[in-house]
Amino acid sequence: MGLSFGASMAVDSTPDEDEIISVSNSNDVTENAQGSPSISDAAATDLNANNNVVEGGNIAVDDSTDVTEEAEIEVEPTIEELLQMAIVRADKAEKEIGYRDAEIQNVRKRMLGEKTDAVKYANMGFARRMLGVLGDVDRALTTVPDDEKGPVVDGLRLLRNKLWQELQSSGVKKIESIGKEFNPNEHEALYTIPANDNFAAGAITEVIEEGYMYNGRLIRAARVVVAAE
Repeated sequence: MGLSFGASMAVDSTPDEDEIISVSNSNDVTENAQGSPSISDAAATDLNANNNVVEGGNIAVDDSTDVTEEAEIEVEPTIEELLQMAIVRADKAEKEIGYRDAEIQNVRKRMLGEKTDAVKYANMGFARRMLGVLGDVDRALTTVPDDEKGPVVDGLRLLRNKLWQELQSSGVKKIESIGKEFNPNEHEALYTIPANDNFAAGAITEVIEEGYMYNGRLIRAARVVVAAE
């Protein structure tokens, strides 16, 4: 009986394999916990870093705020500066007034010139029509011999002379063309003939229809014959 009890005690005191593994695992966990920083220590480190970043940001904001306040401070101009600015503005206003006055004077001169021309050439259209009547009278007289007398012929000649006097008094002037050099601004060439001893090339040899000016402005070009080489 005594032997069997001792044997059983010996078997019970031998540690089981599972118990040995669990004990070793618990020891490893304890060592790892003691060798690495805890979760609370890491969180504290991150919090301190965030505080440093926030503090640095506050410093940057304070600096920008100071710069803005300095920019908002305006320096008031002195009396001399104000006076100089007033002089510059006055000079600018005086120049603008001078330019506008010059423009007004130019407009007045242009309007006066246009009014003068309107009065000067007001009867130009009427004179052109009367020249047509004068031409008809001249063509009628070309069929009558110069030495012929009679009431009709004398009446036509009197009418022609009176009409021409009135046209001259209103500013009409005949263009002298025979022997003159051809001028495209006053003459209209109907045809050309060979130049000769009497008429050089470019000279007007004959007038088919008289031309007229009205106060220095062409009212009707003369239709002419021109000598050419």
